[in-house]
Amino acid sequence: MKKIILLFLTCFLSTSGLFAIRASVTYSTFKGQAANFVEIHLHVVGASVDFKPIDTLQMQAAVDVTLIFKKGEEIVKFDRFRLNSPLTPRAMDFIDLKRYELKNGSYNLEASFEDVNSPENKVSYDADFKVYFSKERVQQSDIQLVSVFRNAEPGEKNAFIKSGLYLENAAFNFYGKNAENLTYYNEIYNTEQKIGEDFMMSYIIEKLLGNDKKETVLIGHKRKKPEPVVVALQNIDIRELDSGNYNLIVEIRDRNKGLLSKKSLSFQRSNPRLNAEMEELAKNADVDLEFVADLTDQDLRYSLKALYPIMGAEDGEYINAIIANKKRRSMQEYLFGYWAQINPNNPKVPYEGYMKVARAVDKTYASGFGYGFESDRGYIFMKYGKPSDVVTVEDEPDAPPYEIWSYNDFPKTQQSNVKFLYYNPTLATGQFQLLHSTAKGEANNPRWEIQLYDFSTEDNAQNDYGRVSDAQYIKGSRQRNFSSRRARQLFEDF
Repeated sequence: MKKIILLFLTCFLSTSGLFAIRASVTYSTFKGQAANFVEIHLHVVGASVDFKPIDTLQMQAAVDVTLIFKKGEEIVKFDRFRLNSPLTPRAMDFIDLKRYELKNGSYNLEASFEDVNSPENKVSYDADFKVYFSKERVQQSDIQLVSVFRNAEPGEKNAFIKSGLYLENAAFNFYGKNAENLTYYNEIYNTEQKIGEDFMMSYIIEKLLGNDKKETVLIGHKRKKPEPVVVALQNIDIRELDSGNYNLIVEIRDRNKGLLSKKSLSFQRSNPRLNAEMEELAKNADVDLEFVADLTDQDLRYSLKALYPIMGAEDGEYINAIIANKKRRSMQEYLFGYWAQINPNNPKVPYEGYMKVARAVDKTYASGFGYGFESDRGYIFMKYGKPSDVVTVEDEPDAPPYEIWSYNDFPKTQQSNVKFLYYNPTLATGQFQLLHSTAKGEANNPRWEIQLYDFSTEDNAQNDYGRVSDAQYIKGSRQRNFSSRRARQLFEDF
């Protein structure tokens, strides 16, 4: 493996237990001299697993990992191994990296983790990805976010070394209040044969403003010389990025500015320091003369809660604290400061545009518990926009009402054909819960079909979960002619 190309995705799913394993799986596709490979980065949060004493000073945790690669219904790769933490005096995170050869094609990855010291502590993960490389055009690796990097020592051998660099993946695409830099690794292919002259590599960071609107906030350029593989390791100062959702884009252009290749990924930023600066900006403005002066206290609380779907978790907590304090001035200043950042000349315009959507979503998904945009369906609508298609099923005898949303294009995570499945197990009006999704970073539940149909006691008696896989169990149920169960077909074909 001389050079690689990467496909970045971080997804994470916890079980319903209070102390469920917290883990991330980052899978990356790359090209070697003779074959394509997939690179699997594993990160286990030490505080979520059980460490056992080894001696009076040290302890250790262990997790059994199972990786299954499928192409259609065919299993093309299977691996099961034990991932041990380092010997340590206290609980700590631990990582690993595995590589597997794959041909061009579309694949499904199933990954599961089981705590060796607490076998009931389990977590599962499921995602689709593609491997495709060609010599016919300039190709660019997908972007890899990096948490640790350094030059490799002469003669150093380590699974984390590539292109003379030691690189550890960022476990999650979230940058909290203490983050100062974003580092990415990227490779460009076939420039020697297809360009033959210097070219331009540009990085762009754009903020997602909601309702499919974006704003470029950072841009940088570097001239590169053509080589069989051009390696880029770029460190970007993000101290001045305020809280919100972003896209990182890396473009390759020729001397005439013609676009040759483009890759992107999404990340999230929480920056309470800039929140304070935003409020300071609002304090220096006369909010009594701005649009927030005309809002009642109830309007202010409503407008602040409507922001939650497009904010990070930390900022959502900050908004909740402002609302809980019940100080009108604080609510006015935060709300004005947020929209003034988007349109300094007339913040009322983006505010009213956003709230028009929020009110419509509130009305559509009202359930009697909170606002409609606080429900699972309303939250996803506000965060990602209107789905391309919706199918609602209310007449299956073996299932509660359920609803499938389909997005043909999903620019926020650079995906296509993304699905969300909601169901209403309580049968209460409007109480649909998100059960499963294929969107990066959202709830991914490989057992969704079992949970949706909640198989009967008779079915359970014929299938021991400890001995029969979920897939075999569902397949066996289908063979018993449960033809009314249509969710899988709808989810895959819709």
